[in-house]
Amino acid sequence: MFKKTRLFALPSFRNKVILASVICIVLPVIITLSIYNYLTKDAMKEQAISNANKELELAEEYVLKLLEDMLNITNFVQLNTELNAVLKEKAEQDDSSHQEYEQFLKDRTVMNTIENITLVGEKAQVTILLKNGKYYTNYSISDYNPLEIFQEEWFAQLDTKNGYESIWIDTAPTVFQSYQGTNPYQLSVARTLRNNNSEIYGYLVVTIFENTISQIFDNRLNDEEILLVNDENTILSHRDTDQIGKTFSYLNGLNKNETAIIDIENQHYLLTAKDISFNRWKLVSLVPYREAISNINSIFNKVFFLLLILFTIFFVILAYFINRITKPLVYLGSVVEKVQAGNLSVRSQIQTNDEIGRFSQSFDRMLDQINEMIKKTKATQARKRKAELAMLQAQINPHFLFNVLNSIRMKVFKHGDKESAKMISSLSKLLRMTIDTQKGMIPFAEEVSIVSDYVFLMNMRQKEKVSFITNITNESYQHTIPRFILQPIIENSIIHGLNQKAGTITLHALTTKDKFIVEIEDDGQGMVKEKLLEIQKNIKLLGDKKRHQNSFSSIGLSNVYERLVMTFGKEFEMKVDSSEGKGTRIILLIPEKGVGIDV
Repeated sequence: MFKKTRLFALPSFRNKVILASVICIVLPVIITLSIYNYLTKDAMKEQAISNANKELELAEEYVLKLLEDMLNITNFVQLNTELNAVLKEKAEQDDSSHQEYEQFLKDRTVMNTIENITLVGEKAQVTILLKNGKYYTNYSISDYNPLEIFQEEWFAQLDTKNGYESIWIDTAPTVFQSYQGTNPYQLSVARTLRNNNSEIYGYLVVTIFENTISQIFDNRLNDEEILLVNDENTILSHRDTDQIGKTFSYLNGLNKNETAIIDIENQHYLLTAKDISFNRWKLVSLVPYREAISNINSIFNKVFFLLLILFTIFFVILAYFINRITKPLVYLGSVVEKVQAGNLSVRSQIQTNDEIGRFSQSFDRMLDQINEMIKKTKATQARKRKAELAMLQAQINPHFLFNVLNSIRMKVFKHGDKESAKMISSLSKLLRMTIDTQKGMIPFAEEVSIVSDYVFLMNMRQKEKVSFITNITNESYQHTIPRFILQPIIENSIIHGLNQKAGTITLHALTTKDKFIVEIEDDGQGMVKEKLLEIQKNIKLLGDKKRHQNSFSSIGLSNVYERLVMTFGKEFEMKVDSSEGKGTRIILLIPEKGVGIDV
């Protein structure tokens, strides 16, 4: 028989379980969904950029096909041997030439060729203009007089072009009268025609109408705006003809083939630009960012609401089962309260086969031995506190400190402060190496890592930075040397050689047949000859009296020398070379087969 209690009247076990379930389920779900929503913003942006690029690439294929067709026409005219022969002959003739029928046939050949090469693809207006005023066109001269080309502003540029070089002429009002109503603008490409002596005998102009390109833009997505601009960001083609000739200033500062999100009249737009390979023009796509991510955002919202619905259903089921499971515990809690009040005759009478039932039966049996159990419990609690204290003391060791430092580094790194994270990591590694006295010999690669971290930390202390450069062969990294051999030398270079100012320290290491050579040099103030001779004479005592009191390590050059001699024997050599104003160089010559002891 169970006693009924109000659900939230007391902080009962049931309430705690429900609250813990809510915290352990709701909070992770909220955090997960928040992180998911944050991360999907980048995913949506990337997908929107990808979609915009694909759409622009598709439009680019059609536009390039039109422009390449124009180039193909110019290439055909230049490369067709028969056509060139006729054009060169016509360019050299005057109006008094006889054989009119033969000339008529040749003119007919040129006209037919022009008509044939413009049958495939979009209609292009082709003009072949010879220097003597003779011309050939695939349009009626009543629409446009080809001789007017000589008066165009861009025409003078043609004489500066060679071979297959072309001039791409920006959008201009249509000059062909019969097309002006339906095709208000045109784009052209022009090229010179030259003989074997590279002398110009004529000019070739191929023209298409601007709406041939803008029709391609009309077939794109309704919310996408595509335009063709020149290198000065002037709009050459747009489905809104009123925009042609205006400057599209939003491309300023945008790198080649880059995608960016810009603000236009307080609205975000996805701007994508692609350069056309063979001229100075580029295609630009402009899509409202909200529209670009709408489909993707819709999918993510559906996923979000699905997760929310599933969580709600799961939580209701969980609450029901928790209530069923904890109901005997609620009653058992009331029994415990009676025992606490001094009623040792009360019994729980819970008869189930699960853990709660077994616990209830054990509790009933323990009531008969409550006094003894209290004593045992007190003794157990005392031992437990001692064990916990001993365990806590055992955990507070250097490795614990290193783990804490590493945790701090990760939190700093997650907050974007990479420099501070790196500084903590370097300090942690140096402290670990300093305290770990069990490692006498370490790989040279590990020693290089130590001094790299040391230089990094010194740079954090100094206003002026020191550059640390390594030039080490792969074989050198495999050698083992006593730890903290390089650090005192690097420290001397920073404090005494560079005088804590900006400079460069270079570490060289290479392996010969019988030597492992390590060289440390700086470009600091160096030393006078007398000082150098004194150091070379007393190299074993170097640094004992001159050691910096606030340095990271108290190990001097003399100690470095002594440790290396103890490790590798008397065959080890240390050389010091320096000149005033030209820096200092220290060379360690370690025997390849040196025998020593770990120190």
